[in-house]
Amino acid sequence: MNYPLISILIPCRNEELFISGCVTSLLNQDYPSEKVEILIVDGNSTDGSLRILDEIVEKNLNVHLIANPGKIFPVAVNLGINRAKGDYIFIAGAHARYPANYISECINFSQKYDADNIGGIIETVPLKDNFLGRLITTVLSSPFGVGNSKFRTGSSEIIETDTVFGGCYKSNVFRKYGMFNENLVSTSDYEFNRRIKKAGARILLVPEIKATYYTRSALTEFLKNNIRNGFWAIYPLLFTDHFPVSLRHLIPLIFTLSLISTICLGFISKYFIYLFLTIIILYLIVCLFFSVKAAREKVVYVFSLPILFISLHLTYGIGSLWGVVNVIYKRFFNSLKP
Repeated sequence: MNYPLISILIPCRNEELFISGCVTSLLNQDYPSEKVEILIVDGNSTDGSLRILDEIVEKNLNVHLIANPGKIFPVAVNLGINRAKGDYIFIAGAHARYPANYISECINFSQKYDADNIGGIIETVPLKDNFLGRLITTVLSSPFGVGNSKFRTGSSEIIETDTVFGGCYKSNVFRKYGMFNENLVSTSDYEFNRRIKKAGARILLVPEIKATYYTRSALTEFLKNNIRNGFWAIYPLLFTDHFPVSLRHLIPLIFTLSLISTICLGFISKYFIYLFLTIIILYLIVCLFFSVKAAREKVVYVFSLPILFISLHLTYGIGSLWGVVNVIYKRFFNSLKP
């Protein structure tokens, strides 16, 4: 295999629990170390991250620390891209660990299939291996929970897709298609991948490429993150000239709106109450089916997973609804400005 120079970008902020393990896994690759540079872009961390990063940089000449005064992910990525020297640019999640063949597999398949961006499957594991943590990871790995997000739910074959986890990009992708949209605090990676795919780029998901991703294990963090993700599935409409998400991101919004609208219209006609009950019953049947499927003979999961599925879909839908309100409000008042 040809060994091109690669640049690994790690955007991070307050990641003291994860950053050491992430960087260590990327330093322990089977890819020639002289062909790898690691650029850690820190968004003014206020925990112990900088102390850990200083120690890593001091011990490894190919690891560099970049300050990100903008703090947010797309600013970090753009700073890293502008500093990167590699022929390929990896965007690595700080919450993840990467097996020793991760880089070589990405480069191998990228060269073999001439992909503009390539990535693999993530195994989602809980930060805390407790009952709630295992429930959350089960929900986030289920097609009923996250739709057809194949990098989460898995694939048995190489497929073209709309996005991948992290991503291994040819460096000329950014010269050809532009940079990440810095207006998007969240979902900027998804918007970027949809934009380049629409322009003709090839994005591949390869199941042989795998990484481990550590997710939240606290209920409050889980719910807050769902609301945030739902909001940023819609709010980017203020800053883009194309629809930034796919249909799967809109289903929780449609579900939530159907419940709210049928309840409200139920005061006008009782038939809307029947429609409301029909939606709830159908949803619960499907929810129970996927809960039984995901429970894998763990009876307690059958009764617990529906609560997590419902929480995921409703909080995501509420976040998206709040995004709709903000988009309409700001577009209306912007239209009034001279």
